[in-house]
Amino acid sequence: MPTLASIVTHLDRCLRIAEVADYPGAWNGLQIENSGAVRKIAAAVDACEAVIAEAVARGVSLLLVHHGLFWGGVQPLTGAVRRKVKAALDGDLAIYSSHLPLDLHPTLGNNVLFAQALGFKKCAPFFFAKGQHLGVQTRAALSLSELARRLERVLGSAPHLAPGGPGKTARIGIVTGGAGGEVARAAAEGVDTFITGEGPHHSYTLAEELGVNLFYAGHYATETFGVKALAAHLAKKYRVPWEFIDHPTGL
Repeated sequence: MPTLASIVTHLDRCLRIAEVADYPGAWNGLQIENSGAVRKIAAAVDACEAVIAEAVARGVSLLLVHHGLFWGGVQPLTGAVRRKVKAALDGDLAIYSSHLPLDLHPTLGNNVLFAQALGFKKCAPFFFAKGQHLGVQTRAALSLSELARRLERVLGSAPHLAPGGPGKTARIGIVTGGAGGEVARAAAEGVDTFITGEGPHHSYTLAEELGVNLFYAGHYATETFGVKALAAHLAKKYRVPWEFIDHPTGL
């Protein structure tokens, strides 16, 4: 049976936790430890109360998440924060979070796997921020209706489109999650079509003004790829079972 310490060492190295810049509240890496052994792994997008309770109920030893516990910064252990931490400790559940390190990983990352699921095999780096490229881009001539069909087929729901660009794509950029507010940065890097999860209200009209097609495919839906791939990677390497805890937000 693998130890939590050995898995965390591997994850930190594989994901380059110490090297990849991120937002202060991300706290990439091990957020809660367990008693030391890992019998079962689960993957989820968010370390929310419902997911933690489900992980404990399923007998999970290690929960891998994209959005961890500490986005609000230092806060008292009261209310939901206390309940989440207590449930993990009482259930001997370790929680490991990886945000931007998982988004940009070249083989296990949200962006590259999302692009591959859409049928884009040849991708280049895209969307330079925080001293690194976070997303991927590809060249593809597709009608907007065909791209929308691909997104719906892959994600299970129809995307929302701000059709500000050409009727047929030439250069598509992808950044999963909540990058819609950065449509100007995407346009500045030369794409005519930008796929992300969600964004602010003004991004629709800004995309029109910039001449860019902006697809909102869902923050949650676009960020399920990485945690699943990471859990499968660990399950194969350490010979432990894994499963996905689905708790969609619809956003």
